[in-house]
Amino acid sequence: MRVGIIGCGRMGRRHMLALKNLGYQIVGAFDSSLASLESTGAEFKLSKDKLYDNLKEFYSHSNLDAVIISTNADSHCYYTCISAEYGVKFILVEKPMATSLDDCDLMIQVCQSHGAKLGVNHQMQFMEQYIEPKRLLATDAYGGFASMTVVAGNFGVSMNGSHYFEAFRFMTDEDPYEVTAWFSGGELENPRGKSYSDRAGSVRISTRSGKRFYLETGYDQGHGVFVTYCGRYGVLIVNELTGDLFLSEREPGYRDLPTSRYGMPAINAKKNIQPVDVVITSGNVFSALINSTDNSLAIHGRLAVEVLVATYQSVELGSKAIRLGDALDKSKHYPWA
Repeated sequence: MRVGIIGCGRMGRRHMLALKNLGYQIVGAFDSSLASLESTGAEFKLSKDKLYDNLKEFYSHSNLDAVIISTNADSHCYYTCISAEYGVKFILVEKPMATSLDDCDLMIQVCQSHGAKLGVNHQMQFMEQYIEPKRLLATDAYGGFASMTVVAGNFGVSMNGSHYFEAFRFMTDEDPYEVTAWFSGGELENPRGKSYSDRAGSVRISTRSGKRFYLETGYDQGHGVFVTYCGRYGVLIVNELTGDLFLSEREPGYRDLPTSRYGMPAINAKKNIQPVDVVITSGNVFSALINSTDNSLAIHGRLAVEVLVATYQSVELGSKAIRLGDALDKSKHYPWA
């Protein structure tokens, strides 16, 4: 498997570490910044003939089986489509998948027409921080998934929020159905440049069956990432930055009582789950793409973008509830990085 990297910034280098751990051969790295190429080459001991600032030469000389695209979101569509057209068979792109739904659809269409598999680097389904709560919520002790609430510092609705939109789909095994959003006042300068913007605020998502997701990442919040999961009989709270998990469930003899009896005797516990390692989980996503038998990684990436578009459209319409698929503007581009 001959793999190339497009974009040698921080995330591109994490992908290189993941590939190294998996034993894949990095045969080419492309970046428009010569300084990034030189530092990447030195860090990963890549010879100069594997470093490219000319895209055509990168594709022509590297004989690529797979490409990982770790640039900003506004270039994902271009690099994905040209990779497929050059015959690359496995393409993994960073999230958000693209800056418009039309671009997402074009990426999927072009990859399908050229026989390429496309994936988006949403990693939550490979993290113990989600696998373990999902397992616990499905047990009799918790009585099934009811809601998921993320309270965090100002980490951005698109940059990090999009990960949680996909996590909600994974946790429920249901697609989001309705989205309502409120953006908070104030906006910080985006570290990736003045042309990029990411909003803080609140988002509510529900599925057709009534499962609920809440995101609270305000402009005036500056600490931590905490996720609370509620089932019929219990609550799980995860401190995602430390891996601490707090568990509380009704004692078995009180589970038949109505939900209004919320103060029943409980079994409380604490445990620690594996902290997030982005290198390992990105490698897991790449492996899943290579071994996939369907296009679900791309479809799920598009769905996260659809939720993002719905959040912006909801705010534009005075925080109106938006149902996915309801006349969303697929052509509009957003300033996500």
